Order: sequence, then C-alpha cells, then structure tokens
Amino acid sequence: MFETIFALLIVLGAGAGAGSLVLRNLYYICQPSEILIFAGSSRRSSDGRRVGYRLVKGGSSLRVPLLEKALRMDLTNMIIELRVSNAFSKGGIPLTVEGVANIKIAGEEPTIHNAIERLLGKNRKEIEQIAKETLEGNLRGVLASLTPEQINEDKIAFAKSLLEEAEDDLEQLGLVLDTLQVQNISDEVGYLSASGRKQRADLQRDARIAEADAQAASAIQTAENDKITALRRIDRDVAIAQAEAERRIQDALTRREAVVAEAEADIATEVARSQAELPVQQERIKQVQQQLQADVIAPAEAACKRAIAEARGAAARIVEDGKAQAEGTQRLAEAWQTAGANARDIFLLQKLESLLVTLSGTVPDIDVESITVIGEGEGSATQIASLLEKLKQTTGIDLAKSLPGQSDSPAAKS
Repeated sequence: MFETIFALLIVLGAGAGAGSLVLRNLYYICQPSEILIFAGSSRRSSDGRRVGYRLVKGGSSLRVPLLEKALRMDLTNMIIELRVSNAFSKGGIPLTVEGVANIKIAGEEPTIHNAIERLLGKNRKEIEQIAKETLEGNLRGVLASLTPEQINEDKIAFAKSLLEEAEDDLEQLGLVLDTLQVQNISDEVGYLSASGRKQRADLQRDARIAEADAQAASAIQTAENDKITALRRIDRDVAIAQAEAERRIQDALTRREAVVAEAEADIATEVARSQAELPVQQERIKQVQQQLQADVIAPAEAACKRAIAEARGAAARIVEDGKAQAEGTQRLAEAWQTAGANARDIFLLQKLESLLVTLSGTVPDIDVESITVIGEGEGSATQIASLLEKLKQTTGIDLAKSLPGQSDSPAAKS
C-alpha cells in the first residue's frame, strides 16, 4: 500500500527538486537508541489488540503524507536520584534512604505499548519525575516491611526486594528498571548508630570467637596435617623398607640361582671329568689288578704253594723222623730189655757220640801231631786198638784216620 502511494507520489512529482523535497520530508531513519512511531494507521499488535499506530525499531520507513504523523521516543537510560525521608520501617523507626536507579523506556512488545499510551509526548524530565515518584512510593512500601537491621545489614537484598516491588508498577508505565543501588541509610533518632555499635560489638565478639575457632581449627588442622605427614612418612619409609627388602630378596634369589648354577656347573664338570676318567680308572684298576696279580698274588700264591709244599715236606720229615725215632725208641726199649743190666751202659755209650760232637764243636780245631801211648808190650797196643775200634763203633769217629800219617803206620795199628 505504502509502496503504491510512494510510486504515485513519484509519478505526480513535478521534477527532481520536488521529488527530493518529498523524500526529505517523508523518509525517516530510526536510530538504534530510539523507536519511531507512525500514528494514524490502524493495525494489530503482537498481543492481538488493535492499535492506531505502527512501530519502527531500527532501519527506516516512509511516512504516509496526510495520513500518518511520525513521533520519536528515546530509549536511552535515565538516571534518577532517590531520597526518601522519614520513611517508617518495620517497628516504627523513621529512616532516610538515598539511592540511584537506572531506568529506560521498554523497547520490546508488549511493554512498549504501555509506554506509548502513557508517556508518548512527554519530555524526559516529566518521564523521570513519574519514575522517581513511582520508585519512592515503592521504596516506602519496602521499608515498611523490613526492620532497620535487615535494611542496614543486607542492602543487596533490600535493593532486590525494591526491584521486585517496583517491577509491576514500572511495567504498567512502560518503563524498565535496569539497576538500583542503595547508597545510604540513616535515621535521626540514632537507632542505627546504637544498633551499629551493638553490631560492631557483636561483630568483634564474633570475630574473636571466629579467630579463636580459626586458631583452634588451624591448630587441629596443623596437628592433622602433621599426623598425615607422619603417617605418609611412615608409609614412605615402610614402602622404602619393603622395596629394599624385596630388592635384597631378589638379589639373594639371583645370587642363589647364580651360586646354584655355578655349583651345578662345577658338579657337572666334575661329573663329566669323573665320567671321562672312569674308563681310565677302570683300565688303571685292571692294570693294578694285573700288576697286583703278577707282583703280589702270583708270588704269594707261589710262596703259599711252596710253603705248603715245604710244610708238607717238613711235616713228612717230622712224621718220618717221629716214626724213625719211635721205631728207634721201640728198638731201644727192646734192646734195653734184651741187654738187661748192661742196657744203661750201652745207652750212655750211644749218647756219647752226640755229646762228643757237641763238646768238640765248642773246642777250636787242634792239630794233633802225634799220640803217645804209654805202656809196654803187646798188650798195650792191643788195648789201644780195641779202644779206638769201640770209639769208632760208638761215636763214628775214626781217630786212627784223623791222625796224619798214622793210618797205615804200625803205631796206628797198635
């Protein structure tokens, strides 16, 4: 519709100067901090109600000549200084509250419609005065619901309560409260001062208690930290000792395995050497056995056999001698019995030979040059010859042959 009208105006324009004048008077540019209101045209808003204007926020638009009127509404912040005196708080204590509020006209639907309906055409001073009076009324209402202690102790909570209280009223006016700061709270009766002294005393008491608690907590925490540190140190020492023990065990196991392996190697070497020397030793044993057989056993067996033979021979000789002696003794006994009274003399004469042999063995050899027989006649020579013959028969010694040069002489014969 507007484009059609605009085209019609262009067509009806009587030249470039007239067209420029039309554009300058009908074309509006909306700044970011404002809103354009073209009053005269009817339309429906976003909340469904019909309004007699259209809104332009940002951008630009053309005003329909004769049918619309263009109006601007500033959306920048407005700083309002608040001061409420003798505002009774809960408990009947009159207070003086000073603060600063930042408000602005709402730029979004549907609140902007309230601002257009109530504030359009008013200057900023008038709008600020309306907002100030509204906020002061809300401030008095909030003060009446709080004690001086609550107001003085938590100004942030107090400002938040004021924001909540004033939000609905300002929204009805089409205004938005951005920030609200309570700068000062005072009273003329000295209630807050006394309360402040009491609070300071309480604060000092609480501070001392808190300091004592903090020192106690610090001491407890220090002791706990020392305990934890000691326990961790003990755990560390135990872990180090366990690691050292494990290392020593591993070293011992390693050394044991090395020693066992070395001993096993030595034993294996010794076994191998022994096994290698076993055939040599077996051959040496055989050699020693053969040598022993040749050097000891065979001569011993020969000597044994020889001794046995000699013993047997000696035994046989002894037996024979015994037999001969027994036989001789038997014969001697028989001869003794036969001889009768002369047996004793005969026995002595038989023993005389051995006795003479024994005696002659003790006397050195004597050279006999001659034997002189003292006697006369033939009888003496006969007696000597008889004596020598008996001596020869009894002893077996032939003295006649023993005499040199006398065996065939007459003297020997005699």
